[in-house]
Amino acid sequence: MDAKTIRLYFALLVLHRLTLCTSTDTITINQTLREGDLLVSKQNKFALGFFSPGNSSYRYLGIWFYKISLQTHTVVWVANRDNPINGSAGFLSINQYGNLVLYGNRDEKFPIWSANVSVDLANTCVAQLFDSGNFVLFQGSRRIFVWQSFDHPTNTMLPGMRLGLDKRTGLNRFLTSWKSTDDPGIGDYSLKLNLVGSPQFFLYDGSKPFWRGTPWPWRTPDIYNYSYVNSEEEITFSYSHDDSSVLFQLMVHESGMLMWVSRRESDANWKEFWSGSKYRCDSYGRCGANSICDPRHLNEFECSCLPGYEPKFPRNWFRMRDGSGGCVRKRLKSSSVCGQGEGFGKVPQVKVPDTSTAVWVNMSMSRVDCEQECYKDCSCSAYASIKIPGKDVACLAWYGDLMDIVDLMDHSGYNVYVRVDAIELAEIERSNGFLEMKGMLAFLIVSVSSAWFVIIIFAYLWLRKRKKRVKNKSNRRLFDSINGPHYHKDNFEADDIQTSRSHTDLAFLNLSTISAATDNFSQANKIGQGGFGSVYKGQLTNGKEVAVKRLSKNSGQGAEEFKNEAMLMAKLQHRNLVKLLGCCIQEEERILIYEYLSNGSLDLFLFGLKVANHS
Repeated sequence: MDAKTIRLYFALLVLHRLTLCTSTDTITINQTLREGDLLVSKQNKFALGFFSPGNSSYRYLGIWFYKISLQTHTVVWVANRDNPINGSAGFLSINQYGNLVLYGNRDEKFPIWSANVSVDLANTCVAQLFDSGNFVLFQGSRRIFVWQSFDHPTNTMLPGMRLGLDKRTGLNRFLTSWKSTDDPGIGDYSLKLNLVGSPQFFLYDGSKPFWRGTPWPWRTPDIYNYSYVNSEEEITFSYSHDDSSVLFQLMVHESGMLMWVSRRESDANWKEFWSGSKYRCDSYGRCGANSICDPRHLNEFECSCLPGYEPKFPRNWFRMRDGSGGCVRKRLKSSSVCGQGEGFGKVPQVKVPDTSTAVWVNMSMSRVDCEQECYKDCSCSAYASIKIPGKDVACLAWYGDLMDIVDLMDHSGYNVYVRVDAIELAEIERSNGFLEMKGMLAFLIVSVSSAWFVIIIFAYLWLRKRKKRVKNKSNRRLFDSINGPHYHKDNFEADDIQTSRSHTDLAFLNLSTISAATDNFSQANKIGQGGFGSVYKGQLTNGKEVAVKRLSKNSGQGAEEFKNEAMLMAKLQHRNLVKLLGCCIQEEERILIYEYLSNGSLDLFLFGLKVANHS
């Protein structure tokens, strides 16, 4: 080896030992990320560096939300989750093969973690941390993709990340919980996409199904953008959102809870807006096979059998309220569900059964045709007609036991049609007929009751109007008998009251006019009290003073007495007697309007020998 080669070798070695002195989003083959160094994405969304979780003193290489203090639920990816570093001598670099390697000490012989890749022209490799939280290794000036952290998630799914199978490489992406808040090692719980039948997510406790998500691709989108891909290259799920000011993460908690949380950078805490495996019916197969779990009534037994089924272990089911044994077909030995007049019973608005035993019969088929297809196959135990968003109505059929059916409280489920024998079908039809008749009867009762209510209201209004009309007509006849065919109607104008050509011609005044003239029958205008009512002094709008006799409602003088008095006064007009100018019959009021005299004759005429008391 000549001197020039030796100098070049040592120069490269020195460059290789260089550490990152300032924050950047990339690391190259001649740089090293050590304790205290950070890679920070361009918009300061995420950071990559060394950290210690909770109360642990061990060091891990991870990615976290940069603008949020390092605490639980902010670390989104860990490289050496099962191989912690004891001390502060760990560092990350790109080796001579273009592989990302993490060492726990100064000994570079045995890395504790690596990306497990090897490329040609390794000196052109660069790793970059993006604002999505993805840490990506590229090669060459054309930035050929080599490796990314999104393909190797830990307990957190970020927007843009995909879970599921890459058929080209065989890579299956899934989430696994931490062991504890102090230990990010692989925990007991994992979220995986089950590819058997119609793809669906399962949360596993070890290898045992713990929770089952909604089958897709026919799940309807919520407030975020979901993407389901089922092609020759991949079967994956991903999500995204449009609000860059809000942070999101779907995580499998170490307690087994699947949580979707969000927060703004200014918020103090994460906010949970969705969670799975939270309620009693969320547990997979809580009521066993061929049953329904109802989460609504907490004080009642949540399990019930499907139509045509009965509890497999009645004692446990009814006495111990243990539904884990599930249900079996009724009359299994005495009745058949194959070519013996069987049919289908409807189970409305449920989370459909586990689709591991289901097959898509046709992606464009009506419900009637779907039922016929299931009916022709004796092993078909149920079917559902599913409207896929953006596509046609599809036919999904189940074969074998039906697991994990849940009655959905928000009516966001689907109708499942379960195969039943002829006896059960007849019972269902009778029950439906009874319910239909009961519904029609209830409808008729409500309709008739409503009709009678409307009739009563209209009758009441009509009678009230008629009573008022009869009363007005009676009043009109009264005045006709007093005045004959000639009388003046008061149109709220007091000037209409004038001395008539005929001494029997009276004015018919409105109550509001009289009330205004007497200042609403005020005590200040009261000039006397008699056996049949009070007398008030009033002044009409033309300045004419009048005396108003208001009959008491409790005086006992009715329309007949009032009529007699009015007739008498109309006939007794004399220059030495007080004149009757008009009267009023309105509602319960009986009022006479006299010419006002201040010499005492009015008192004498109105009250007889009893002298009125007035100021």
